[in-house]
Amino acid sequence: MSRHRTEPPLPRARGALSAGVIDYLQDHGALPDPGAARAAEPHGDDLQLALYVCYELHYRGFAGVRPELEWDPPLLAVRAALEDRFLSALRDEATETASLDDILDGLLLEPVRGTGLSWFLQDRGELRHLRDYAVQRSLYHLKEADPHAWVLPRLSGRAKAGMAAIEYDEFGAGRADRVHAQLFADLMTDLDLDTTYGRYLDEACAPMLALVNQMSLFGLHRRLRGALVGHFAAVEITSSPASRRLAQAMKRTGAGPAAEFFYTEHVEADAVHEQVVRRDVIGGLLEDEPELAADIAFGITATSCLEDRLGDRLLADWRA
Repeated sequence: MSRHRTEPPLPRARGALSAGVIDYLQDHGALPDPGAARAAEPHGDDLQLALYVCYELHYRGFAGVRPELEWDPPLLAVRAALEDRFLSALRDEATETASLDDILDGLLLEPVRGTGLSWFLQDRGELRHLRDYAVQRSLYHLKEADPHAWVLPRLSGRAKAGMAAIEYDEFGAGRADRVHAQLFADLMTDLDLDTTYGRYLDEACAPMLALVNQMSLFGLHRRLRGALVGHFAAVEITSSPASRRLAQAMKRTGAGPAAEFFYTEHVEADAVHEQVVRRDVIGGLLEDEPELAADIAFGITATSCLEDRLGDRLLADWRA
């Protein structure tokens, strides 16, 4: 993992917003006006990249960018405008009116024959598709579980204990070689991809940027702790069956043992995590703060919307 500790270079801009943020971080220009963020396409490349760059200062940062800019007030004002635009769009789309219990039960339903991304990769995916998929997912998986760790100080009791137990597994249960970010780097090696942290930011599509940005948005704001728990529940509850399909895709295409192992590991681990999330993390949080049920439901539904956007985008690209 030594290569992952270096700070990645800043990405190429994708519009006026991201160009202004990137130039500011290099001390080359003024920040964009916050009003421009409020008028931008919320799911577009420009806004999502600008927001991703702002958030990345809280993770590894960027080469040549002064560390103190992490908490720069003018930059935070622009970030707040980007966040408001993105969060408003998520709330407009995530309009599920079912009860939280019904939404959670719905996550457990598996179709006999699905049509989503993992089904395509299982049945018809080629190595080039798996490589493309890994390139996109590397934005999250090379820092897997890091965005979720932000919520730990905001929880207590059973919710905190359950969340910490799952995070302990995600971070390798005390073994550096079993940290999930390292396991994904091993997968990338099998697929002949560069494992350097941040290497594929320029290749990331807007829906993938949005998925990672959602995790950071929910994690960095205490008021959104319920939404972060909902997002986490959506990930853990749906991960096991999807990982089984992806493991089969890796095996069928001969991607390599590490590529296959990354997903078989998630089949086993997330089947257990699913129970802990529902019983302890969600159950414990609702015991302490029952008023957060709607926020948890929002986090689940927003995550499903963004995952669908990513799946639609990649499938459209591959079928084209």
